[in-house]
Parts: sequence; C-alpha cells; structure tokens
Amino acid sequence: MAGLRHVRIMRYLMPLREGGSLPGLAEADDGFKYVVKFRGNGHGPRALIAELIGGEVARALGLRVPELVLAELDAAFGRTEPDEEIQELLQNSTGTNVGLHFLAGAITFDPAVTSLDPLEASLIVWLDSFLTNIDRTARNTNMLLWRKELWLIDHGSCLYFHHAWDSWERHATGAFPQVKDHVLLPYATQLAAAGSLALERITPAILDRIVDMLPDAWLQWPENDLRPDGIRDVYKRFLHLRLERSMALTTEADHARQAVV
Repeated sequence: MAGLRHVRIMRYLMPLREGGSLPGLAEADDGFKYVVKFRGNGHGPRALIAELIGGEVARALGLRVPELVLAELDAAFGRTEPDEEIQELLQNSTGTNVGLHFLAGAITFDPAVTSLDPLEASLIVWLDSFLTNIDRTARNTNMLLWRKELWLIDHGSCLYFHHAWDSWERHATGAFPQVKDHVLLPYATQLAAAGSLALERITPAILDRIVDMLPDAWLQWPENDLRPDGIRDVYKRFLHLRLERSMALTTEADHARQAVV
C-alpha cells in the first residue's frame, strides 16, 4: 500500500458551504482540483484524520474513493481572501491538510433512481458500521455518481469516539445503532457475504499502514498528553477491535435491515 501524495495548494477557488467543516475547492501545483478539508476547521484535525482513515479503509475494501492527497498550505496563503471567515480558516490551516480529488460533473447518488449492486450496497453498510460513520443517510448520502460509477466521499464523521477520547474502548466494542438510518440499508441484502469479503480484504496490518499515514502535525492535541505514536496506537487498537467484531456488525446491520424492509 503506497503512501499519499503531497501537493501544494496554489489557488483557493470557492468554499463548499454544505460541509460542516467548511471545505473548499482549490487548485494544486499538479494542475488538478481538490476538495480540501482544512485543519483549522471547527473540529480541528480530527475531521482530517477521519477523512484519511475512512477513505483509505474504503479503498482497501475495494470501493471507489477519489484519490486522497496531503495538501500543503503556505503561511502567506489566504491573506487577500475578502471573506473574513474563510481568511481565518486558511490562516489557521498552515501546513498539512487533506484533499480529495474533485470529480468534475459528478451528481449526488440517489438509490431510488439508480440501481446498485446488492453486494456493493452491503459492503458500504459494513464499512460504515465498522467505522461508526453516522453521516450516510437519506438526508446526506455522501455518495456521487461519476461516469456511471458510484464513488464515496466525505468520511469526516467517522470514528466519532475521538471527540470523547477516554471512551474509545467502549465505542470500539459496542454496537452501532445508527446503522438503522443508513441510506443503503434496504438494498444491503448480502451482508453476510460482505462481512466475509471484508475479512479477506482488510487485515490488522493494512489498518496499521493506513493509520501510519497520519501526519504527526495532526496528532498533537493540547488536551491530550499522548505523543503522536501513542495516539496512533489508540486508533490502531480501536480498528483492530472493530475488525474482531466484524460478524457482530454484520448481524446487527441485518437485524436493522429486516426491521425497515
């Protein structure tokens, strides 16, 4: 598994205000456009951590996710931005941010309009149960249709245990009742097969390599006395415990599906 590419943000194009963390569309020095999540957002680097881990676990599972990059922002960037809120965000985001390759022309995926393979739907439900992703609902699907293929975006609401750090083990070993609100749950008719496939594709070693991609700069929290490697270790242990619960996650999701169909 290769690491993430580094790019340098050259031009801020526009805010994408539908995102709670105020992401923006930007152009980088490689000539491509990216949807950038800035470390100066209200949730701090945790939203970037969730984006990186969530996106790369989805990719390891075989699902389509736009390329993630580490997007560098110079200290002088944004000083001429007329919007004071955005200027403050950019100035507080100097250093490493996360970018998601912009899919030009993509449209929001609507499962009521476009049919989806049951196994793919089941894999996505399994993924979000595994990552405790509370934000793939009918109100906000966080899925795009691009070139007639389904792409997953915006995993910033995954791993919500890290907003209440001391309870990480309880969240790792607990149920995920929010799966009942998953937009694809009615279509996830192959959850057992998805769970088995996930255990073939995702291993503790793969999870460790994903967590090791996290920059040290995102892992220095004033309210936590752990060093970056200590914080990485908690993420690894959390994901390992979730993986051990794979069959239970599958059963929970299937029971929730039967209750709504």
